[in-house]
Amino acid sequence: MSHENEYPDSLIKCLELIWGDGYMAPGGPGNVANLLDSIDTHGKRILDIGCGLGGPAFEMARTHGAEVVGIDLEAPLIARAQRAAKVHGLENRCSFQTVEIGPLPFDDGSFDVVVSSGAFTQVADKIGVLGESLRVLRPGGELRCYDWLKNAGDYSDDMQYWFELEGITYGLETLEEYAQHIRDAGFEQVSARDATDWYRVEARREYALMQGDLYPRMVELLGQADADYRVENWRVLVLVIDQGEMRQGYLRGTRPAFG
Repeated sequence: MSHENEYPDSLIKCLELIWGDGYMAPGGPGNVANLLDSIDTHGKRILDIGCGLGGPAFEMARTHGAEVVGIDLEAPLIARAQRAAKVHGLENRCSFQTVEIGPLPFDDGSFDVVVSSGAFTQVADKIGVLGESLRVLRPGGELRCYDWLKNAGDYSDDMQYWFELEGITYGLETLEEYAQHIRDAGFEQVSARDATDWYRVEARREYALMQGDLYPRMVELLGQADADYRVENWRVLVLVIDQGEMRQGYLRGTRPAFG
């Protein structure tokens, strides 16, 4: 199945300016630490689904001692991650490959940990990708996700406007629905933690920076029109978070040790 690339260069530049080099989801190294909380990852093999530009994978290798395989649907992102791995001297510990929608190209039990940050929210068939995550984990292996979520109500006009500004495919779930999908895929010890209050503060900080100190650099990188577009994008993001419509959360599960 073919896939249409949804991340223009202007958006990538904006995300890296706000979230840090190589990052396409908020939180930077702190988000990686939250994802890997309580796991001894030294010498372990991690699959990063939706790896983007590779920033989290490099952090998992450098700080957390892991060997990381990053996969993504977006071939241009993978190409950039591969180049960055060489620049950082991590090509022997971080590898990246483009995949198609569907079964993952890995043997059963290939990984100790599967992580995903802000990627499963763009997948309509969550049971499918979670089932594949279970399959490629060794018995007792861990799934860790950070994702964008929604509340239980219908989308408001503001939320629809935010989707339009984003220009990215979203398949949002509530935190409870997402956790149930993980259980239905066969994971045990499933837990979910709402992180909306944390990102509400972060999003306001990001918006203030985009209006202030970051704005001249955004204009330099993106041009006036695109910079203003991204500022408006964040204005509406803050709005829908404040209204309780856009939410964030951390979820985890364990592959059963037997079966």
